[in-house]
Amino acid sequence: MAKQEKVQYLGTGRRKKSVARVILTSGKGAFLINGRTFEDYIPSAATRLDVTQPLVLTENEGKYDISVNVYGGGLTGQAGAIRLGITRALMVINPELRLILKPAGLVTRDPRSKERKKYGLKKARKASQFSKR
Repeated sequence: MAKQEKVQYLGTGRRKKSVARVILTSGKGAFLINGRTFEDYIPSAATRLDVTQPLVLTENEGKYDISVNVYGGGLTGQAGAIRLGITRALMVINPELRLILKPAGLVTRDPRSKERKKYGLKKARKASQFSKR
């Protein structure tokens, strides 16, 4: 008797310096981020809504167990990376979901990132005050 293997759907999301590897498996809706519960890892309710947006739009809440490995950046950047990872994994499951996710702006990777510091300046754009005399 062979053990039936669970099918895994992978999605990678990036935002600023954060990278999230998302694994979706069919289940009851367990959500683990770096081995911690979803509510424990992301304390802000608004950010949690942002992360679950692709699942809500496609009506897949509670259908998949989600396991996430995320690193780099801050909490908001990581949340954006997780959201994109979930979106990409859902599109692997059913490519027709793209028609729902694309108008909501969930398919596109956010290209904004930190601008590099330039020499002669204090930060990327902050310069010392100009003195005329």
